[in-house]
Formats: sequence, C-alpha cells, structure tokens
Amino acid sequence: MNNYKKYIAEFLGTLLLVFIGAGAVCANYSMKMAGGQGAGYAWAIVVFGLVVVAVVYATSYISGSHVNPAVTISFLVTGRMDAGTAAFYIISQLLGAVIAGFFLRILFPDAVSTAHLGTCALGKDVEFWKALLIEAVMTFLFIFTIFAAALGSRRTPGILAGVAIGLVYLFGVLVAYSISGGALNPARVFGPAVASGHFDYHFVWWLGPVSGGIGAVFLYDKIFSGKSAEK
Repeated sequence: MNNYKKYIAEFLGTLLLVFIGAGAVCANYSMKMAGGQGAGYAWAIVVFGLVVVAVVYATSYISGSHVNPAVTISFLVTGRMDAGTAAFYIISQLLGAVIAGFFLRILFPDAVSTAHLGTCALGKDVEFWKALLIEAVMTFLFIFTIFAAALGSRRTPGILAGVAIGLVYLFGVLVAYSISGGALNPARVFGPAVASGHFDYHFVWWLGPVSGGIGAVFLYDKIFSGKSAEK
C-alpha cells in the first residue's frame, strides 16, 4: 500500500509541476494574444522554481519527490531503487504530465499550435547538440544539488533542502531557456508535447537530463557521499 501512495504522490506532484509551470507559459502567451503585455517568460520561469519548492515540501516525505524521470533513473543506476519501483515512478510521472498537458489543451486551445502548450523547443538558430549539452549540464547541477541537499542531511538542514533545490532549478532554467527551453526534466516536456503533438527534437530533453543526472549521482557517490551507494 505504501508503494501506491508513492506512485500517487509522484503522479500528483508531476501533474502540479507541469500544469502550473507550463500553464504559466500558456497564460503569458494568451495574454499577449489578447492584446495585453503579458508577464514575460521570466515570470513563468520563476513560477517553475516556486512550484518545484512547493512540490518538494508537499511530497518528499511520501515518495522522495522525484517528479522527474532523470531523478528516478539516477536512483535506479546507483542501486537506491529497484527496477520495478523505478518503472512505476516514471509511469506515474509521465501520466501526471500528460494529464496536465491535456488540461492545458482544454484551457488554452489557442496555445496548442503556437506555444505548443508550454513544451520546450530549440532556441532560434540553436543546433540540437548545444541544447542537449545545456540540458545535461544544468540537470547535472540540479540533481547534484538534490543529492547533496536532500540526502546529505548532515550538511544541509532538511528544512532548507526544498529551497536549495528550487533555486538551483530556477537558475538552471534561466540559463538554459534561450537555448533549450530549460526543461531539466523529461516529463515537463513530454506531457505538453503529447497534448500538442509537438515532438521536434524530443530526444534532446530525454538524453540531456538523463545523462546529466547519471553523471551527477556518480560524482556525488564517488567523491562526496563517503560510500558508493545508499541502499
């Protein structure tokens, strides 16, 4: 029964992250199309950072608050999670992201073929490998922070872990936004992509974050954790 609670927490946490984060992008676009100035994409990025903090505090005691396949895969490859549990985590995350995407499709139909419901796209004249690289680097820093702040409790007070994680995510998205859209999370792109049908260079937002996450957790284990894996 405890595992089901974890899967539901991952489903709801990812749904909230995608719905509010991508919804901020859609709302900004809709305001501009209605003749308003909009709040700007920087506002949408700040919203993403804040919702990450909220989700961490809301679900960390239930599921660990992965809400990101790259995080779950990092736990899997280092033996912190078995393959079956990891698979259900990822399925729960992707399902939550897809449902959030279809909610956004209902609420913002004008953003389906234009803003693609807030999914990520390559920046103007950006080659795919540059987008992949920035996603890998920013996710590396993001997931390293998760392991150092959330698992290294003797180094960082637990109450501050959510803030640290949210801030690094916010800064990572700010740096990567003009190049790759700043996903740092395959589910964040997958849900709106399914709902909008926009899959251009979709592999970038899987390969980049997953490779960056795996690199981060191996560095943490080999150098900073004091042991190879925590079972």
